Amino acid sequence: MSASARIKEIISNITNSGRFILTEDESKTILREMSIPFPEYEVVSSAEEAAEAAERVGYPIVMKIVSPDIIHKSDYGGVMLNLNNKREVIEGYNKILSNISKKAPGAKIRGVMIYKMASKGIVELLIGVSFDEQFGHTITVGLGGVFVELLKDISIRLIPISNLEAEEMLKELKAYSILTGFRGSAKADIDSIKQTLIKVSDLIIENPEILELDLNPVIVYEQGLTVIDARIILDREKSASFNIKKNV
Repeated sequence: MSASARIKEIISNITNSGRFILTEDESKTILREMSIPFPEYEVVSSAEEAAEAAERVGYPIVMKIVSPDIIHKSDYGGVMLNLNNKREVIEGYNKILSNISKKAPGAKIRGVMIYKMASKGIVELLIGVSFDEQFGHTITVGLGGVFVELLKDISIRLIPISNLEAEEMLKELKAYSILTGFRGSAKADIDSIKQTLIKVSDLIIENPEILELDLNPVIVYEQGLTVIDARIILDREKSASFNIKKNV
């Protein structure tokens, strides 16, 4: 089975279960099929499993709640960062579950995602997709992380995009000078960014039932990049029509 077929199967299985918002691990499963890198993770279901997983993935550790009912994990106390030893991991796991039980008592919990914190890169970007009734799908790239709302340094194109358009999007950013090595600093891997933009564009062309996609932050290095957080939301009506066609 091809990567494209596996992605369609993943999406179909989710919509057939009556859900239209993917969990982070489901979104990253799609990224894996697209060969878009992210920190390798494990999903655990106990504090003891978390401690064992931490030894395998390496410190310092990030932990996040995995729940189909919680989109903005930080708002519910569902994220713990920079955990440096077994005691902190166990306490962090228990704290996450305690926070969720208080702030989202009815949420279905599938476990806790655990992975090693990514090293600092040259820049943090966001890559996003949204749908407009008039124009269709658009793709956005811009300065990500904590600067998204503050600086609003973004570039937008209609999907699909070409390699040239991906390059033009980056050149439109105020942060482009950072990517190209501001005042002699290290240069970011611009080719990796362009390839990721095109892969995301192709994903939407093949799966137009994707309503929203958000990769933020995307940490870019001198060589390569890594996606820290990923979210995908499906269109309920389009997903239903595609499943009907599939089953006819």
